[in-house]
Amino acid sequence: MTEHPLRPAVYDHPAAWPRRLVQRLQALGARGLLGLLRLLPLDLASALGGALGRGVGPRLGISRRARRNLVRAFPDLRPREVERIVTGMWDNLGRTLFEFPHMDRLTLDGSEGRVQVVGLEHARALRDGGRAALFVGGHLGNWEIYGRVATLVGMPVHLVYRAPNNPYMDPLFRRRGAEEGEMIPKGATGARRVMALLKRGQYVGMLVDQKMNDGIAVPFFGRPAMTAPAVAQFALRDRLPVVPVRIERVKGAHFRVTVEAPFDLPDGGDRAADTLALMTAINARLESWIRERPDQWLWLHNRWPE
Repeated sequence: MTEHPLRPAVYDHPAAWPRRLVQRLQALGARGLLGLLRLLPLDLASALGGALGRGVGPRLGISRRARRNLVRAFPDLRPREVERIVTGMWDNLGRTLFEFPHMDRLTLDGSEGRVQVVGLEHARALRDGGRAALFVGGHLGNWEIYGRVATLVGMPVHLVYRAPNNPYMDPLFRRRGAEEGEMIPKGATGARRVMALLKRGQYVGMLVDQKMNDGIAVPFFGRPAMTAPAVAQFALRDRLPVVPVRIERVKGAHFRVTVEAPFDLPDGGDRAADTLALMTAINARLESWIRERPDQWLWLHNRWPE
């Protein structure tokens, strides 16, 4: 049997077999759940996920982190507003999870369309120019539709992602249509793959709103937040466009994707300072989106650890 590239070699040691069995069962259960959700109409699956999220999520211990993050970001929020946002966040997260098996059923605007794309001229200008580009976003709305929408508009994007702790779950995340781009795990190997794809004039997408312990401190909601600088480093290395892409849940399983104009790339002659300047601009854009729709961001992440 060929070893899975993301499975640690230690898993082959007999002492690891119980853990491996549990993880296999978890993956089997997840596959079964996704299969069941696939049998449901998309709107029903989304509604069930939202109801489950609203009913259970706010009672979970991890919601304390979401409340703490909200108070840090919005110190003037009243407790009632904090709870409203936390409940809305769980609604959005539940819907996002339960919509996952239906990604291939999402279509663009039209009689049956579920996705409105705004600002497509910015993406088409890049395509017509024949240049590689980096697309950046955050865990907003249903972030899983990035790849699907890019394919629908004729610009397949290779997506960088964090591999799950359970390696047997990984195929569920990596499974994509043949016409779509690759799923590239974060890390040194992934970085080399990104550079190779960019050299070939292709498009790479990254979600850049989560903490990276060995990143750089960048302002985010008025606080320093350790941020992965890779997207800025890739862009500044070859002067590649960095395009912000925002996803909003409009209502139920209907979305608006806004492609914005590329960031102005700093060129001060100091690569570290330029990297910080670009990441500061990216974080500021993400913050502006979150401030408009705070219930659609993933507040569960430990973005500002003590």
